[in-house]
Amino acid sequence: MLVRFNSRVGMITMFGDVATKLLRVMGQSGAVPGAILAPDIPAAIERLRTGVGLHSETAQTGDREEDDEPRVKLSQRAFPLIELLERAAKSGADVIWEEERKAI
Repeated sequence: MLVRFNSRVGMITMFGDVATKLLRVMGQSGAVPGAILAPDIPAAIERLRTGVGLHSETAQTGDREEDDEPRVKLSQRAFPLIELLERAAKSGADVIWEEERKAI
């Protein structure tokens, strides 16, 4: 599943498991679809920044094959969402999220 975050200030799409994890970190239920109103966004940004900053995601250094891709940290995955939320907060715009549907 893909989740699309949409606002009048922009749009991003991310994998569903990452999106729901980030939604929970920012104080939401993690349910898709959902929305956050503009006045609530600054507090959500702060929780998200704090949550991904404290989340320990060190790559496991055990027996790793040379072909294995490095893990992408949750803080790196959160960056586009934080940027969208910051733009929305500055513009007083709400943000909604829903499952991305393929156009036929």
